[in-house]
Amino acid sequence: MKKSDFNYALPPELIAQEPLPERSASRLLVLPPAPEPFGDRSIRDLPDLLAPGDLLVFNDTRVLPARLFGTKDTGGRVELLIERLLGTHEARAQIGASKSPKPGSRIDLDDGTPVTVLGRDGEFYLLRFGGSESVEKLLLRAGRLPLPPYIRREPGRDDAERYQTVFARELGAVAAPTAGLHFDDALLAALRDRGVEFGTVTLHVGAGTFQAMRAERLDEHVMHSEWLNVGARLCEQIAATRSRGGRVIAVGTTVVRALESSLRDGIVQPFAGETRLFIFPGRRVRSVDAMVTNFHLPESTLLMLVCAFAGHERTLAAYAHAVRQRYRFFSYGDAMLVFPEGRDS
Repeated sequence: MKKSDFNYALPPELIAQEPLPERSASRLLVLPPAPEPFGDRSIRDLPDLLAPGDLLVFNDTRVLPARLFGTKDTGGRVELLIERLLGTHEARAQIGASKSPKPGSRIDLDDGTPVTVLGRDGEFYLLRFGGSESVEKLLLRAGRLPLPPYIRREPGRDDAERYQTVFARELGAVAAPTAGLHFDDALLAALRDRGVEFGTVTLHVGAGTFQAMRAERLDEHVMHSEWLNVGARLCEQIAATRSRGGRVIAVGTTVVRALESSLRDGIVQPFAGETRLFIFPGRRVRSVDAMVTNFHLPESTLLMLVCAFAGHERTLAAYAHAVRQRYRFFSYGDAMLVFPEGRDS
């Protein structure tokens, strides 16, 4: 398949620029297996759509304030987007500048911290930060939240709270696992009352999630790397859920990617490390029975993952329905509850 097979028309005004006043006020498009019709619901209906004994799996990554600004030794302004912390004083980053900085050159951050460009790592730069302060502490003190590029405004005070999930724990992402943004304490309590159980993985969403595919053919695409941790406790929860006939439901494509990366002999097993797994039509998703996910960009690897799960034509038909019904798209937009192609919901 080609990336152009995953294009769709989206009016720009449907790209959500702000979060709704309440997290759980979002709409929910239910995508059951064909030929069942699409359902226009609310995220607050999720307890009625799940069953006692189902297991919701969340990504507990926490977004770093990963944007920094500074000046090159030649005088030009630069923007750094930290993609990965590599140690106490080193990081991998994207650099926005009029001219690419050379290895050995220096950047002075606006707070005075000196940064040395060590070299390149593909499309990223390897950086060493001077001073005694760790990169993590520097970001927490001086960094700015990296809202996605399709949100055409600077981050405000509310974004510091609303661009994190209520269950964010493990610091390390540069983008939020946005399906989790719909869950607030009231919705979680209603799900618990329904008898739904919760589990977590950690997958630190990297800056590569926003990079456009350069290859036209899907089998020529090199997927970006992200770090994940699937713990023994979650593996036990999944096994217990399966044994009692419950369903495993991923909250977000990042959870699907983490669980699929942890499969060994068809069973989710403990794993911590890097994944470059690219899930697109032709590869069956075996680790989950349903997923909650936001609407994704045209020609994106995240949309391809949903198509692998629910079927290419079926998914794009659901997107066309969402456009007609004026759903809100992308990070601060509405959600879908997706069931796999050819399996009962």
